Amino acid sequence: MLLAKVIGTVVATRKDPGLAGTKLLVIQPIRTDRTPHGKALVAVDSVGAGAAEEVFYVRGREASFPFLPAEVPADAAIVGIVDHWNV
Repeated sequence: MLLAKVIGTVVATRKDPGLAGTKLLVIQPIRTDRTPHGKALVAVDSVGAGAAEEVFYVRGREASFPFLPAEVPADAAIVGIVDHWNV
């Protein structure tokens, strides 16, 4: 799992039927010191995350697993919300 911060939302008037009823969020990957790491990306939200929250996300094939048995065409998915952490 990777860490990111939610920095925005995506509004789409048309999207793949497999994404119907899902929320798309823009996330910025972060390091453990909370500094940005890499480019922002769009992820499907499976946990109800909101703006400015720190989240766990997965990429690749595992991104569709939270939605089984539905077939969601996702390359990134938010799978958890970070309450707090200590380094």
